[in-house]
Amino acid sequence: MWAKVLKQLLIGDELITEQSFMKPAKPAPTEPKSRPRLTEHELIHKESQIGAELFGELPEGHRREFFNLDPSTWIWYDEWRDELTGQNQYSTIRYEVHQQGVLKVQEGAKYEYIVGDELANFVQATEAYYQNVASRIYQEPADYRSIPTNAV
Repeated sequence: MWAKVLKQLLIGDELITEQSFMKPAKPAPTEPKSRPRLTEHELIHKESQIGAELFGELPEGHRREFFNLDPSTWIWYDEWRDELTGQNQYSTIRYEVHQQGVLKVQEGAKYEYIVGDELANFVQATEAYYQNVASRIYQEPADYRSIPTNAV
């Protein structure tokens, strides 16, 4: 009886094939990366800081934000102090991505679809935004386009 148990321990009862030697052992499960959980507001704030950097250095007393609010809405916000009056000034532009183009929505101005250099600059800015945000915040490559190709 003990001989049979010893034989099974030494030789085993599994069918051994060439393929069973070729399969790599499964790696041990890894723990998910421990990243602090951020709220949606905190993520948008971090993204807008990166977006602001895309357009060069800011003058002193000037604040800028550029971020993607949702899949079809981009926000550009500028705030500065008027040198003559000392009053704070601000401007907010919302860009809405539609199938027929990118609509520029600005208070006190006519809503219109952007074209030409403005559209090309917008597309370039959104692609740079995606690349920087994906790599710097989410540690992932940006592998998608920001604007539908038929909108350009």
